[in-house]
Amino acid sequence: MWRGSTGEWRERAARCGERIAEAFCLLRGFEVVDRNVREGRGEIDLIALDRGTIVFVEVKFRTGNDPSAPFLAVNLKKREDVARAAALYLARRGYLGRPVRFDVIGITWGADGSELRVEHVPNAFPGGRRQFY
Repeated sequence: MWRGSTGEWRERAARCGERIAEAFCLLRGFEVVDRNVREGRGEIDLIALDRGTIVFVEVKFRTGNDPSAPFLAVNLKKREDVARAAALYLARRGYLGRPVRFDVIGITWGADGSELRVEHVPNAFPGGRRQFY
């Protein structure tokens, strides 16, 4: 039984979700080049290369039976924060002009713990400006 605080549980669950997402990316043939990158106000969960495209991956982990819950958490503010952080990341490393993509990996762990669902939405949002669902 978990005896830590809710905040600790969320942090551990988020890190677990990011490890699952990283393994998923590797299985898909991505090369993961960075994790938990802070740029300005934003944080980028995973940065990977997919056949020459720089992929910024937002990972959302939720418990329950609603597979859309992780994706609903990637709201306009979150998309804008990720896009802004990505622009800083690209500029500081001299990667401006390279092809980029924003993906979302949603992970849902069933309320009873019996099912772990991983869904990947490639090119989920163009620079953080539009809805993807």
